[in-house]
Amino acid sequence: MSADLLLAGAAFVALSLYLLLGGADFGGGVWDLLARGPRAAEQRAAIERAIGPIWEANHVWLILVIIILFTGFPPAFAAISVALHVPLTLFLVGIVLRGSAFAFRAMDHEGDARQRRWGLLFSMASTIAPVLLGMVVGAIVSGRIRIAGDAVSGGFFAPWLAPFPVAVGLFALALCAFVAATYLTVEVAEPALKDDFRRRALAAGLCVGAAAAAAFVLSGSGAPRVRAALLARAWSWPFHLLTAAAALTTLAALAKRRFRLARAAAAVQTVLILLGWALAQYPYLVVPDLSLANASASPRTQRLLLMVLSAGVPVLIPSLLVLFRVFKASRGDAVNRPEAS
Repeated sequence: MSADLLLAGAAFVALSLYLLLGGADFGGGVWDLLARGPRAAEQRAAIERAIGPIWEANHVWLILVIIILFTGFPPAFAAISVALHVPLTLFLVGIVLRGSAFAFRAMDHEGDARQRRWGLLFSMASTIAPVLLGMVVGAIVSGRIRIAGDAVSGGFFAPWLAPFPVAVGLFALALCAFVAATYLTVEVAEPALKDDFRRRALAAGLCVGAAAAAAFVLSGSGAPRVRAALLARAWSWPFHLLTAAAALTTLAALAKRRFRLARAAAAVQTVLILLGWALAQYPYLVVPDLSLANASASPRTQRLLLMVLSAGVPVLIPSLLVLFRVFKASRGDAVNRPEAS
């Protein structure tokens, strides 16, 4: 297998982990914003307990994607960072504001208006960030970013301020909210809170389907190459059926209160959605001008990058597993013992 394909696969794995972990954190902010009813305070407290110990660590996967793109595929990194520097900058600002607001809210124990303002900033930044990230993805696959020589054309706003990228952004938001609510059904122990997040997960699952349908319809004019790949390649329909089966399994498990099964199926569904996008876009990194072949760094650079990844991943993975074990697993085993699965 070629070095560029191995690096692309590593970037895909890192992006999948970022969506499964960091995306769930963003979704937690969505439900923090939408917390309502007599248990609103308990819902926000449950979200804070769930994401508090490990949310900073989840950004390591996004950093890894950036490093692979910057080092292994510099022309693609340059094109994306130039054409989409506005949404990417806003996305990074959102991450910073989200983290700062989350920390300041946690340190303010008075429950006053100032704490509520920090909470509002945290939840709004958590809601806007996945929309911006989805719009970046929509712009990359749309073909609206054109590269001629060393010049990037298309403008700084037109590639991402269009119906299809906006639809992909809303789809990303719905997916993050869906994953977060499904995870939270396992995280909390109180039956009433489980039902609160169960209802939210079911509603978000329906929103994911509606947003996916809207994005697919708009892809006819917004991303014709990707739409054609999703419809016409040999793997297309079996893959769609597999993704639909994962989605239906998640909804059925939520309906029957089999929350651990729902969590696993939601993770599978999310990875399959990302994999479908990657397969439909292949072999392009930026449709339609930059492929894996013509965006690759020198073979020596890519080999060195693979060597560094091979040395670093065996350190990174156990470290994160220990982090999750210390801050999540032992607490989760204690609080979720009453759960029926």
